[in-house]
Amino acid sequence: MKELQEKIGYSFKNEKLLEEALTHSSYTNGKHLKSNERLEFLGDSVLSIVVSKYLFENLTNMPEGQLTKIRAGVVCENALYPFARKIDLGKYIFLGKGEEMTGGRDRHSILADAFEALIAAIYLDGGIEAARSFILPFLPPLDKLKDGRFLLGDYKTVLQEIIQQNPEEKIAYEIAAESGQAHNKQFTANVLLNGQVIGTGIGKSKKEAEQNAAREAIGLMGYETN
Repeated sequence: MKELQEKIGYSFKNEKLLEEALTHSSYTNGKHLKSNERLEFLGDSVLSIVVSKYLFENLTNMPEGQLTKIRAGVVCENALYPFARKIDLGKYIFLGKGEEMTGGRDRHSILADAFEALIAAIYLDGGIEAARSFILPFLPPLDKLKDGRFLLGDYKTVLQEIIQQNPEEKIAYEIAAESGQAHNKQFTANVLLNGQVIGTGIGKSKKEAEQNAAREAIGLMGYETN
């Protein structure tokens, strides 16, 4: 616990909040413990208000629709996962044996949810300013936010928007390979432009594999993807 607090630059007055934020529901079976699901719910709202205020104050000439789009990209699971990876959050999560054995410490949804729960724990322990100080360093620089190419979020949507600049071009996805046992599948997806493969991605779900394929395609087009 101390190591994580040093890593995030915040010391908890009530460490029980931190423990709860790191407790996945799979770990609570048969134990008198709270999972991080309620904190995740609160953290989602805290993250949204902090990001909304930051965008509102710093992108003063941007219309509401664009601000909404940028916020959605910053607070979605695909963005929160690399945020969590930056602080090695998976190392500290309490997981049940099943999740532990099937790669739960690096599962996108588990890490993203734990990151939101951690935000809520900091908020409850230290208030909105403490939460803001924790969140803002993870956001891309303002110049990347302004040009709409920070690409932390839904890579499939961003790729579609890039391709739509040429209406005759058509994007499609295919699952090229599937391996592993039922509880621990791995998928390989291709993204095709007019029938030609322009990106390949691997994931623990078809959705994740397609997102990673889109991300590779975007990177090969010369856009930053992190």
